[in-house]
Amino acid sequence: MKIKEGFVLKNVADATIVVPTGKTSLDFNGMITLNDTGAFLWRLLEDETTEEQMLAAMLKEYDVDEATARTGIARFVAKLANEGLLV
Repeated sequence: MKIKEGFVLKNVADATIVVPTGKTSLDFNGMITLNDTGAFLWRLLEDETTEEQMLAAMLKEYDVDEATARTGIARFVAKLANEGLLV
C-alpha cells in the first residue's frame, strides 16, 4: 500500500499537514494535521510498504512495545483508507 498521488506532506508553522495538490484539491475538502508519529508513518507510505515494514521501522525509531505500535499503525492505516488516501 502507499499514499495516493495528489497529496503532499508539508511543515507549516511547526505543524505537519497534508495538502492536496492538482485535481485532488478539487475532490478533497479538508486538511489533515499529523503528529510526529503520523508524519513518520506517512513518509513510509510515500513508497510502497506493508504494515509489517511499518511496524519494523516504528519499533526501530520509537521506544514503543510491539502491541502498541501494531495497534497504532492499524488505526492510522484504517483512517487513511477510509478517507481514500491509499492505493
